[in-house]
Amino acid sequence: MEKQFPKNVRQIGNVCDSPKIYVEDYVDTFLNQLCDKMEEEPQGAFLIGEKGQVEDQDCVYISGAVRISEIVKNESKLNIPEAAVEAGMKDCKEYFGNQSLIGWFLIDPSRIPGTDENLEAIHKKYFAEENTIFIMKDPKDRDEKFYAYKYEELMEINGHYIYYEKNPEMQNYMISSRKENKITPSESITDRAAKDFRSIVKAKLEKADQKQNNRFLYAASTFLLIVILIIGVTMVNNYDKIKAVQTSIDQITKTVEKAENEKEAQAAEGKVTTQVEETTEEETGKTDTAGTTQTPDTDSNGEYYVVQRGDTLATISQKLYGDTSHIDAIARMNGLTNGDFIYIGQKLLLP
Repeated sequence: MEKQFPKNVRQIGNVCDSPKIYVEDYVDTFLNQLCDKMEEEPQGAFLIGEKGQVEDQDCVYISGAVRISEIVKNESKLNIPEAAVEAGMKDCKEYFGNQSLIGWFLIDPSRIPGTDENLEAIHKKYFAEENTIFIMKDPKDRDEKFYAYKYEELMEINGHYIYYEKNPEMQNYMISSRKENKITPSESITDRAAKDFRSIVKAKLEKADQKQNNRFLYAASTFLLIVILIIGVTMVNNYDKIKAVQTSIDQITKTVEKAENEKEAQAAEGKVTTQVEETTEEETGKTDTAGTTQTPDTDSNGEYYVVQRGDTLATISQKLYGDTSHIDAIARMNGLTNGDFIYIGQKLLLP
């Protein structure tokens, strides 16, 4: 299976060089504990792990470390005996199986972090392969420097990663060697590493949940924006339709009003015509009453009179008797209490 980048990592410094160095959290804890128990003499550890390429990038994974049993100091020069290297390889095989030594770690109170001819000579002697690692740390202020062996020399590497995984091999070594390395109690080792791992995983999960929530909110906002745009377009289209309907209604209303006005005008014209006709007939009646050729509509015996258009009791009295003195007599004869209430075609008895 192809090697992949660790998922849970914490970046230390500006990682910009090659190879990229990944240190497992238990290993980092162990190296810091060596600094805590530091004495006057230099101490160190062999680094265990693997090298390789991930996505065309050179990477070094430091997943374990075992304490260097002896570092000999002769004046200002250091040396690692062959027996110490053999012991380190034995511990590596016992606790880490088929993994191999890929570098070393050093703390020396008499030195500031850095390299010199003495340290480079030790590295070339035991770790002459490309991209092997040397780490030196100041036990007081914890200043540290990382080096990779490239082009037959140690070159400083800026930045590295701390990664978090279940690492039972390193944990077992730390518990088994606690007395030799003067690290007690063992529970503190387990609890700190597990706590750090849980904290990182929890933070990653919370970050993943937050990203998921952000994606949901983004999707909801996008959907809402689309709905608003659709509603806006629909409203614009409906507005145009409503405007067209309103225009049609206005035109129909104007047409109806025009027709009603014409109808009213025609009705008014017909009324005037009727009034004119009635007036003409009245005038004609009056002319006849005045002594022209009008002939009253009566029976042959002169017993009743048929009321015609425009007749009143006064005109009837005038037509039949030549004066209006018979109005009351005609009314009494026909039982009329109001002489004006007569109708066309009515037969009036004559006195």
